[in-house]
Amino acid sequence: MNSIPATPVPAPAEPGDPTPATAPDVRGSELVDWGFAATAAGRLVPPGPRAGRREVEALVTQLRSAGERAVGPVASTARMETPPGTPPALVVDRPGWIRANAASMGAMLGPVLDDVVSRKREADRQRAEQAGRTLPEVGQRTQKVGSTITGTEVAGILSWISTKVLGQYDLAPQGTPRLLFVAPNILSAERELEVDPSDFRLWVAVHEETHRVQFTAVPWLRQHVIDSARSIGSEMVPEPDRMGQRLGEIVSALPGVLRGETDITQVLATPEQRERLAEVTAVMSLLEGHADVVMDEVGPSVIPSVAEIRRKFQRRRKGAGNVDKMLRRLLGMEAKMRQYRDGAVFVRAVTDQVGVDGFNQVWSSPQTLPRPAEIADPAAWVARVHG
Repeated sequence: MNSIPATPVPAPAEPGDPTPATAPDVRGSELVDWGFAATAAGRLVPPGPRAGRREVEALVTQLRSAGERAVGPVASTARMETPPGTPPALVVDRPGWIRANAASMGAMLGPVLDDVVSRKREADRQRAEQAGRTLPEVGQRTQKVGSTITGTEVAGILSWISTKVLGQYDLAPQGTPRLLFVAPNILSAERELEVDPSDFRLWVAVHEETHRVQFTAVPWLRQHVIDSARSIGSEMVPEPDRMGQRLGEIVSALPGVLRGETDITQVLATPEQRERLAEVTAVMSLLEGHADVVMDEVGPSVIPSVAEIRRKFQRRRKGAGNVDKMLRRLLGMEAKMRQYRDGAVFVRAVTDQVGVDGFNQVWSSPQTLPRPAEIADPAAWVARVHG
């Protein structure tokens, strides 16, 4: 975090808040203390399964090796190559994953929150002017307390998710994208599933390497996804005068989310926003489905027990306990599971019709990405793109 340069301190305007009345407006990106969230989440999260020092060292070494070994099979199967000079995979523990994602979330959401706060502040100013009064400034102490409270809430979410993720291609809007393997979660999963550790580690690496090749072999894709996510995030925040109404609608719909009758993204979005959200969801379904297909099609010549791993892993996805399922629904992770399934069906159907090279036309431009209806109707995408 960058330090704030020292400036002369004027006399306080009011007791209890040392911020002068001329203080600048609080920016939206300052509403969450991401550094605090990362530190707090790192303290909350359990370290993972018990393992001796030698086992941990061997795990880290093998995961790094799996990341390197996955490059060739993915390139051959997907017919896409990660460019030379791309940073190698980074093996992290749960706090390491949390730090990386807190930084990325802050960079991803910063412009969104800035836009939201700017719109609200302008609406408040207009109402204050109409009422003939002056809009009070938000003191730095008040803002700091608010960002810490929000950071605490984010910390709880990050700590829980950090126990579930096996690997990730971190888009890192603020810096250099990087492939991450979360070592304790991989160790925990392979023990739970009772699968061959070497095969399982390579299987996970192939899935994540596919994501890396998607975003590195297709130069425009990373920024397109970042811009799309920021755009829909900004659109989904209600206008200030509708905030109370939308909160009431969300609260009333939460029981349906918890019962699995709908997902949280549908609750948060208005009917108009759902169209934009469907476009983003279609792209995410493509990315996740493509990675799942490549992961399975690498085949037993590279991963001898691939069929057994897939069978047991699918059972694990379905076998979460009630509390775990509830949290997944609240965080939208149930929708992510559907993305794997729907996207994989789309990829296989298109490949059956036009082959791998024909499927890879999907990466030509944003216009060739599948539209929401085409995920469920692959032939429509083939007809539109291939004629």
